[in-house]
Amino acid sequence: MMMSRLLVAILAALFVTAPVAATDAGLTNPARASGTPDIPGLKMVWLAPWGDVRSAHPWRNIIVHQTEGPAGSARGGAAEQSKNPTRRGVTVWVETDGTVYWAVAENLVPTHGDGANRNDNKYIDNRPTYRQVVRDNSIGVEFAGNYPDVATGPTEAQVAAWRILVKVLRARYDIPLDHVYAHNWIDYKDARYCEGCWLATLARVWGE
Repeated sequence: MMMSRLLVAILAALFVTAPVAATDAGLTNPARASGTPDIPGLKMVWLAPWGDVRSAHPWRNIIVHQTEGPAGSARGGAAEQSKNPTRRGVTVWVETDGTVYWAVAENLVPTHGDGANRNDNKYIDNRPTYRQVVRDNSIGVEFAGNYPDVATGPTEAQVAAWRILVKVLRARYDIPLDHVYAHNWIDYKDARYCEGCWLATLARVWGE
């Protein structure tokens, strides 16, 4: 079952084209910058500018989330998160049109994840994740728009934005590729769909 899902994701990834502007070389400097840098290929809305990366929280993982909000809900969710950074939510929100909202200062820890309580190895080997990939060491990215059908996948614009965003996050915080996780991989979530699984798989398929 795991292999068949991975194969579908790999085949899908072959048809996802990265924006021309989003070259790895073009991301190196902005990924380590401060303030509100222009990131090639991304439309960024900075509700919380970056500080000195050396003062950021020591993020070691990336957790991909999906919310049941309708199109347009990422903007509202990010705004509420910005007002109350430690509420249930994430640091980064991605709208259906691909707009990325950086909602929370990178030295603060929002409340997301459920304590890495999954230990059934259903999607990945949970031995290195069980009770270890948690909010205190994982930066969260929320993709909006799977409403009213939770099985609805991300939009093409979200996938294109993610292809750049995941490289930026990994470059900024020195996060290894195998530390990109779907929420469903590490926590027991909604049984109707696999939250974040396709996006996390794509990130690993795209590789370095």
